[in-house]
Amino acid sequence: MKVLLDECITKRLKPFLNDFEVYTVFEMGWSGIKNGKLISLCEINHFDVILTIDKNMMHQQNIEKHPITIAILNVLTSKLEELKLFIPSFSKQIPHFEKNRVYIIEK
Repeated sequence: MKVLLDECITKRLKPFLNDFEVYTVFEMGWSGIKNGKLISLCEINHFDVILTIDKNMMHQQNIEKHPITIAILNVLTSKLEELKLFIPSFSKQIPHFEKNRVYIIEK
């Protein structure tokens, strides 16, 4: 699975996702790009999942139009210590993700 870490997630989470092909927004040169354009770039570049903590993304974007999955970690902060706690749940669910859908990931 090819996963993009959204800008709102620290790049320090990447080593905890070593079961996947993970890129950060910064690595892709997409820093500062708005969500709609970001989703289109992910589609063009064959990403499977955008991993984010931006709960507004599911309300702002029409994901049904794009063959990608958005996974939102339901965290209270963006601190690495909290984000790490969601990785086991994310890893367990990712094989069951469907394109054109948004998933809220709980601990």
